[in-house]
Order: sequence, then C-alpha cells, then structure tokens
Amino acid sequence: MLGIVGDLVEDVIVWLAEPLRQGTDTEVEIFHTRGGSAANVASFAARLGPTRFIGCVGNDHLGDSLVHDLEADGVDVRVQRKHVTGTIVILIDQTGERSMLPNRGAAKLLDEVPDEWLDGLELLHVPAYSFSGDPVGSTTIDVIRRAKEKGILVSIDASSIGMLAQYGVERFLELMAALRPDFLIGNESEMAFLGVTVDGQPGPHASQLPNTVMVTKAGADPTVVHRPGEERLVVPVPPVPEVRDLTGAGDAFAAGFLSTFLTTHDLRHACVGGHASAALVLCSPGASAGQVD
Repeated sequence: MLGIVGDLVEDVIVWLAEPLRQGTDTEVEIFHTRGGSAANVASFAARLGPTRFIGCVGNDHLGDSLVHDLEADGVDVRVQRKHVTGTIVILIDQTGERSMLPNRGAAKLLDEVPDEWLDGLELLHVPAYSFSGDPVGSTTIDVIRRAKEKGILVSIDASSIGMLAQYGVERFLELMAALRPDFLIGNESEMAFLGVTVDGQPGPHASQLPNTVMVTKAGADPTVVHRPGEERLVVPVPPVPEVRDLTGAGDAFAAGFLSTFLTTHDLRHACVGGHASAALVLCSPGASAGQVD
C-alpha cells in the first residue's frame, strides 16, 4: 500500500480567457475541485493500487464533502477533523501556467498520526508542503522517522520553489540529509534551486543525499533519474497534443511513478507510469483526469 501525508483542501480553479486586468473585470471560467498535493497524489494512485491518505481537514460541510470525494476514488482516508477546511485559488493563464493563492486552513493543524495509520504501508510519500507550518511540519517529520523505523520506503516531493524559498534551502537540505528519503522528486527548476541536479547532472548539493534516488521532471523533455552509484537514467516523455492546465500534473506523475514502482520495482517502468498518469490531467481543470485525445 502507498501512503501519502499532507493537504486535503478545496481548489478554486480560475481559467483566464485573457490577461488579468488590474482594477476591473477579466473574462474567466471558474471550477471548484478537490485539491491539495497529497490528496491529488492519493486520488490518482488509488486507480493503480491500494492507497491511504493521512491528514487533517476542517470539521465542516466542505471537509465532509472532500473526505467523501476522496473515499469515492477508492482511497483509505485517515484524517483528524478540526478548525476550517482550507482553500487554494489557482489562476491559470492562456499557456496553462499557474499562480497559486493558498490558505491551507486545517491542513496545517495535523498533530497526531496513530501508529495503526502506518500499518500495511510499503511506501510513504510526502509533498514538501507538509513540512511548512506547525504543528503539521513537526508531525510529518516524526511520521517519516517512524516509517523508516518500520522499514517503510519514503518519497519526498520538492513541491514548489516558493515553498522551498520560504522554508530555506539550507534548512531543507539539512532535513533531507537527516531523514534520508529513498526518493526525492521535483521538476528541473525545483531541483536546480536546491542544487541537487542541474541541467540533467548531479548538482553541487547532490552529495548531501548519497543514498537517495533523485527524479527530475522536465515537462515535455525527458525525465532524468539519478541512482546512487549508477549511471543516470533518461526516460523520454510521450507527446501530449494539448496542454491547458498544469495543475496536478506533478502530483499525477508522483502517483503513477510510485504506484508503478511498488508493482515493478523498476525505475524506468516507474517513469513511464508517471508520464501516463500526468498526461491525464493536462487538458482538464485542476487535478482532475480528463480524456486526452
């Protein structure tokens, strides 16, 4: 079973039909969807194998709806209920690029994860967002350490440059060195910002993660996997005819990559699974799977 720790929130997706007009109206389409990086990964992964979500959500009707929605996707949901459910407003421009305005609400208040919530897990995935804020940050670090003691593999997603800058690069690298994740997943910009991979090669800070498999995504360009003590693995990305919304693509990749790895224990096959999963979201609003023609 794959487990994921992190946010479950509402996403308000705003597709801009024209450049944003300051101080007046802008033509848009608006969609309300379930969101949160961890919840997105769980939703996509549940299509591929047993999956559990661990987090905190508001004790309100929106929280009820989000939990029900995730359970309907086949996810084993284990959550604390308190405070108010978070909302993230995501502006999508005409190229598909996104700008996010997050209010994580209850997602930052996770302060207890019972041992039984880790029972049966083979791999635990943690978006780096889960380290930001307390008590969820301290709780997440404790959960990872307990998972490692139980022999559970650990994957961490770099999440975003904005989050990493706020947290602090040196502080984040020190945390990674202490936690020793089995996988670190990020896009080219995030991994270069951390200095762990640059232009498809190990970066100046790669030595701080000597036992971590580093998976660097590059959009339509090949995904590059650096394996400790081995040659890098380069896996091409099949073309996608149309890209309208990048929201959730990284989460879908993580779901496909990790679920496939648990089935095959093959990193090339895992990348192929990640690419196939990511392709499903690129033409639909938010982290929802549409049909790719």
